Amino acid sequence: MNTDPRPLYARAAEQIAALIKTVRPEQLAGPTPCSEFDVRTLLSHMAGGTRRIAVVGAGGDGLAVRPFLDGVPDDGWAAAYDEVRAEVEKSWADDARLDALVHVPWGEAPGRIALSGYVMEAVTHTWDLSEALGRPLGLDPELAEFALAIAHWVLPDEQRGDDLPFDSAVPAPEGADAYERLAAWLGREPLSRA
Repeated sequence: MNTDPRPLYARAAEQIAALIKTVRPEQLAGPTPCSEFDVRTLLSHMAGGTRRIAVVGAGGDGLAVRPFLDGVPDDGWAAAYDEVRAEVEKSWADDARLDALVHVPWGEAPGRIALSGYVMEAVTHTWDLSEALGRPLGLDPELAEFALAIAHWVLPDEQRGDDLPFDSAVPAPEGADAYERLAAWLGREPLSRA
């Protein structure tokens, strides 16, 4: 894989930032397709995971970073996310980071592979948040197609076990778009079906 995932990650982060700005306070305790997360916890994970991506890009150990961001006031999620996504942009700016081996929670990988995996995670959680909020914005289908290709590559259904944060694939709804196919591949169902 020779793709530079940084432009895709930047687009995914921009999409997340726009979506976070639509969150209303009364939605923070609401459910998400990620059954263990309410909206507030999902936002914490999205921001904390983004901080982890920044540390990985800077050459640090991804396992050393808790994938949740604590202490964010309910009205501070947009600013908190903007801060951590700026850290990602800075830490991945050097082209050499793409071929350097980096430490991520699933092992050691070239930077471009690791960041592609994080595109998949970011796009998946974008769908989770969008579903939880009632789909307030249109989402970029190209990002979902890229994330789905990565998911098929790194997460074959027959090799999933209890140590992965993704359930076995479920059937995608008839006429599913790329986000719904991605979610289904990762074991998620829309809130209306869950």
